[in-house]
Amino acid sequence: MSIIIKPLVTEKQAKMTEKQPNRYGFVVRPEANKLEIKKEVESLYKVTVVSVNTVRYAGKRQARYTKAGLVKGQKNAFKKAIVTVKDGDQIDFYSNI
Repeated sequence: MSIIIKPLVTEKQAKMTEKQPNRYGFVVRPEANKLEIKKEVESLYKVTVVSVNTVRYAGKRQARYTKAGLVKGQKNAFKKAIVTVKDGDQIDFYSNI
């Protein structure tokens, strides 16, 4: 089972990558630790990872209108990992398209 769910490709993450070109974001499983994230990124993208910063965050709230009325729920909590790679290394998220 993969630790990385998907790469973070948002405007906020793109601005951060412009300021610091060797930092990339990923959405990872909540139970993953920094060492597992580091090994996974190094094996998938063939880069050398210098550091990993993680942040837990809650998903968005959901609401559905059904016959029974309004049903409210909470999406699962996720973890975000900001990975710093060695100078000169680069991750291209769009190379496999």
